Amino acid sequence: MAFVNEDNITDLAVRRWATAHPDRLAELMTALVRHVHEFAREVGLTEQEWAAAMEWLAATGRISDDKRQEFILCSDVLGLSTLVVQLNNRFSEQATPATVLGPFHIEGSPEAEFGQDMSDGLPGTPLFITGTVTGTDGKPVPGAVLDVWQADAEGTYEAQLPEVDEARLRAKYRARDDGSYCVRTIAPLGYSIPMDGPVGELIGTTEISHFRPAHVHFLIDEPGYARLITHLFQQGADYLDTDVVFGTKDALVVPFVEKQPGETPDGGSIDVPYLHAEFDFVLDGEVST
Repeated sequence: MAFVNEDNITDLAVRRWATAHPDRLAELMTALVRHVHEFAREVGLTEQEWAAAMEWLAATGRISDDKRQEFILCSDVLGLSTLVVQLNNRFSEQATPATVLGPFHIEGSPEAEFGQDMSDGLPGTPLFITGTVTGTDGKPVPGAVLDVWQADAEGTYEAQLPEVDEARLRAKYRARDDGSYCVRTIAPLGYSIPMDGPVGELIGTTEISHFRPAHVHFLIDEPGYARLITHLFQQGADYLDTDVVFGTKDALVVPFVEKQPGETPDGGSIDVPYLHAEFDFVLDGEVST
C-alpha cells in the first residue's frame, strides 16, 4: 500500500482523477492537479497562504449572483479570459476580432427597432452606431441579431444597480435585408472594474490600472456562422493601452465623430449635437451547425 508523502502525492492524485468521465474531463483534471501541485512546490506555498486563498475563493463565490460574476472578473484581470478567446476564436483575417464577454452581460434583452434609442432618456451624449453585418464573402447576413449592452455616462452597468428591474442600456437590434443596422444609445464612459469585492481588493495590492476604456459590447450569434463576442472602443479614449481585462484591439478602435443637430443616420432628426460611429461586422465563414 502506497502511503502519501511529498514525493508521491501528485502521482496519486493524478491517477485518481484520471478515472473521471468523460475522457476530456479526466484530461482537464489531471493537468490541473499537476499544475496546481507544481505551483505549490515552486512558490513554497505556506498553510497561511493556502488558507487565505481558500477564503478569497469563498468570498468571490459569496459576492457573485445572477448579475455579478466575480469569478469571470477574476479570469478577466488575470488575462485568462482573453487567452481563451484567442485560443478558441482564430478567425480569418477578414473577420471581426473577438474579445471577452465580461461579467455584466444579461440574457433576455428586449428587441429594438432600427435606430430605436436603447438609452430610454438616460442622460448623456447621443450616440449612433451604424454599419453592416456580412460574412467574409461580403454577402449580407439579413436578420442578424446584434445583442448590445454598455455602461452609462457615469461608467455604470445595469448589473451594478440591483434596484433596477427592467432593461437599461441593453437591447437586441436586427439587421435589415441588406445587412445594415443602426443602434441608438448614449456615449459610454470608461470605468473602473468593481473594486468593492475580492478581485478589487487583490488589484489594490498592485500598480495595475483598474480602468477600462469606453466601449460598447456586441454579441452576434447567427446560425451557420462563428459566434462573435466583441467590443467597439472609442478612439482617443483613456486607458486604451492599459485595459485591465486586456480587451483592446486595434481593429476595434473606432472614431466617435461629432455631428451637429439635424438629420440622424436612421433617417430621423435630432436637435442636439450627437456622435456617430461606423463599423461593419464581418462574421467568420460558414461553420457546421
